[in-house]
Amino acid sequence: MRNFYTTLLLLIVLVSYGQNSTVIGKWKTIDDETGKAISIVEVYERSGKIYGKVVEILDAEHRKKICSNCSGDDKNKPIIGLVVIKGLKKDKSEYAGGKILDPKTGKLYKCFITLESEDKLKVRGYIGISLFGRTQYWYREK
Repeated sequence: MRNFYTTLLLLIVLVSYGQNSTVIGKWKTIDDETGKAISIVEVYERSGKIYGKVVEILDAEHRKKICSNCSGDDKNKPIIGLVVIKGLKKDKSEYAGGKILDPKTGKLYKCFITLESEDKLKVRGYIGISLFGRTQYWYREK
């Protein structure tokens, strides 16, 4: 009986650890220039692909901003609710093959994301090859 409870406890710990080791969740984004937290992006899965949308802007002055520089369906949409990570697919330890939108410039870039640790997400946007781009680190919102 004791072995049963030990096995059950181990299984529960492994399942709960596995749930935290995912890109899915809410992430705090950091401004490259100031180093300050600027928004919360919720990363989620839909139809086997990864997406991320802005769910909160931390600076009250910017909460009502729209994406005036965006094109297509995103043009003049509020930034809160805007899908900024689009259609990433799992490829080994990273998610790639999709796009990321920079709401400041309205530009779309190729993108990949990698879970650096349970609470740190590496987000890389680039043009052409990943050598020509920039990396941000986002931190899990608790």
